[in-house]
Order: sequence, then structure tokens, then C-alpha cells
Amino acid sequence: MKIQTKVFLARDLVIALDEASRRTRRSKSEIVQAAVASYLSPDSDEAAEAAVVRRLDRTGRSLERLERDVTISNEAIALFVKAWLTATPSLSAGDQKAQNAKGQERYAGFLEALSRRLASGRLLRAEVLEDRASSGDV
Repeated sequence: MKIQTKVFLARDLVIALDEASRRTRRSKSEIVQAAVASYLSPDSDEAAEAAVVRRLDRTGRSLERLERDVTISNEAIALFVKAWLTATPSLSAGDQKAQNAKGQERYAGFLEALSRRLASGRLLRAEVLEDRASSGDV
């Protein structure tokens, strides 16, 4: 047995309901009944919770990848700094000016190379993974 019920809807919702009715060739009553049943269903809470859990899982995996990437970056920088400090000799006062100029030139070159590398999309993470795969470490 069906009971007639009077409800008030916003104009844009009525327009969308009319369009959905025409598009699906179903009565507005059928569409509203299905929507209300879905809204009142106890399963709707479980479905919403499942959607949130899926999003949280996806976010967790993204954070794990981000942590791995940051670790790779930190280790690469640490190895570079260690090698640089080990290989760089002390300078006399006279050589300091020439070395500062050379350092500025090298830094500008570094920034240019970094910009090109980032623009190309080729990242250290991909190289590290390829090197490990080719050496059989994976």
C-alpha cells in the first residue's frame, strides 16, 4: 500500500528530479522512493564508512611512498655532503676569492641542472629503483 506524502523541495532539486525522470523514463515517485529508502537504509552508514576506510587506506599508502621518497632524498644529500667534505681540501686566504667565484659558478650550474631534471620528470627515485632492479637487489 502506498501513501501519498507532500514534501517541499528546492527549485534546483525539482529541476534535477524532472530531468532524471525524463532521462531514465521512470516516475518521479520511483526515484524519490529509491532515494529515501537508500538514505534510511542501515547499510548506508556502512557504505559511507567503507568509502572513508578506502580513502584512508589510499592516503596511508601515499604517505608511505612520500616517506620513502624523503628518506631516499635525505640519504642522497647526506652521501653527497659526506663525500664533498671528505674530498674538499682547506684553502689558503689567497685562494679563497677564486674559490668563492668558482663556487658561485658551480652553484648556478647546479640550479640549472636541477631545473632541467625536474622539468624532464626524471627523478632520483626512479633511477635508484632501476639501478637496484638491474643489479638484482630487488
